[in-house]
Amino acid sequence: MENKLVCNISKSDRTAFQNNALFCVGTGRMNLALRKEYYNQLKKVQEDIHFSHIRGHGLFCDDMAIYQGYDEDGTEMAEYNFTYVDMVFDDYLDLGLKPFVELGFMPEKLASGRQTVFYWKGNVTPPADYNKWAELVKATVTHWIDRYGREEVITWPFEVWNEPNLPGFWKDADMEEYFHLYEVTAMAVKECDSRIRVGGPAICGVDDERWLRSFLEFCSKNKVPLDLVTRHAYATDMPERDGHYDYQNLRKPEIFTQELKESRRIIDSFPEYEGMEMHLTEFNTSYTPLNPIHDTNLNAAYIAQLLSVLGDVCASYSYWTFGDVFEETGVSFTPFSGGFGLLTNGMIPKPTYWTFAFYRNLGTEAVARSEHYIITKDNKGGIYGIAWNPVDEFSDKELSLQFNIELENGEYSMVTRLVDEDTCNPLKAWINMGSPANLKREQKELLLECAKPQVKLEQLSVTDHAAAVDVTLSSNAVYSFEIQRITPQTDRGFKPERIRGARS
Repeated sequence: MENKLVCNISKSDRTAFQNNALFCVGTGRMNLALRKEYYNQLKKVQEDIHFSHIRGHGLFCDDMAIYQGYDEDGTEMAEYNFTYVDMVFDDYLDLGLKPFVELGFMPEKLASGRQTVFYWKGNVTPPADYNKWAELVKATVTHWIDRYGREEVITWPFEVWNEPNLPGFWKDADMEEYFHLYEVTAMAVKECDSRIRVGGPAICGVDDERWLRSFLEFCSKNKVPLDLVTRHAYATDMPERDGHYDYQNLRKPEIFTQELKESRRIIDSFPEYEGMEMHLTEFNTSYTPLNPIHDTNLNAAYIAQLLSVLGDVCASYSYWTFGDVFEETGVSFTPFSGGFGLLTNGMIPKPTYWTFAFYRNLGTEAVARSEHYIITKDNKGGIYGIAWNPVDEFSDKELSLQFNIELENGEYSMVTRLVDEDTCNPLKAWINMGSPANLKREQKELLLECAKPQVKLEQLSVTDHAAAVDVTLSSNAVYSFEIQRITPQTDRGFKPERIRGARS
């Protein structure tokens, strides 16, 4: 065991911390939102975590049916159908989610080529006619303004395309062509309302420094509208394929964050863009939905550490994705297939689900922070902390912590929740039941029981103006504690000391 790390916290302590963990979450392609299982997963996520925005692909793909070109006397005319997108956005807004609008991919009838991406074949070629593309964008945004109100729509961030620096997502990864697409699209959005915030380039990890600098130079030189910068980041190296699965090595968290700091430095090197919001519109450990790491406690602990620092450089960071109704590489064969989601198909929370649930409860002021924990207080003096212990190697390493917290004398309630490889590990439970590809009802109910944190509640009597919270975390544990002042109330004649099991 490592030596115990001690943190002393006084009432006046403050430390920098921006908790933007719940600003946005990712989703698969938009058409999936029409499915019952998708809606049920999103509803549960919103009940327990409550993200503010949601971002996904496929707005203009043919399965959403927005663009409907037809022939009239030899001339192709544009027609628009907003039936499906209204259903999807209505549900999002009803669940307390604003869209973080990704404008893409290309409708087949507007496309200049036939290149597609993913199992569901999103077209990733430029428009054959940029004027028709601009009219599509304007018609869609105008429809949203008419339906949801101008003051609502101007609160939605807009992003142009997805990862154009990768040839799989944008034909030939043509930089100049993307810059043209961005300019036309941004101008079309601004024609609808100049207050709508639009940005890009939504790049990911390949030649990203050159792309970002060139993009900013283009926007600056040509006076192209730019309100926010977007990019993606993942924390694994190249995958090794084994059957249906990809296995990858994790990078150190500091290497992950250094990439983002470099993007921040590039943005701030332009006087007109210094301090501009940078949104991480996708992030996770692995970038493939076939990596079992997403289902593990290691994922939960690693993400917990990232969430404590990403706000230092990013205005938001959107976990990719909320659920496993997701088909980029096809339909999952099993409930634990390495999908991106916080929830499996079947509504079983993965350990990382609880990482985000814990971050939801953090207080408004941070009082202590390190690579192992974040401690906050609320406006009533309540203390809330999260600690984590990611261990990537196939060995065990415990982490021992002690928090000495200055408090007024009196009675307090402390609630602790623990997620680790023994107490909340549905993946291991599923393996132990024989890894059934198609869960029976009773198997799913058992896995739901195995997917709950261990919860303890105890009463603290503070007499010396301080309380000590001792924590020992096993490998890949995530732990939360909450301390609140209480005024005990005792019914006449009720004496816990006379009741077996009732005494602390």
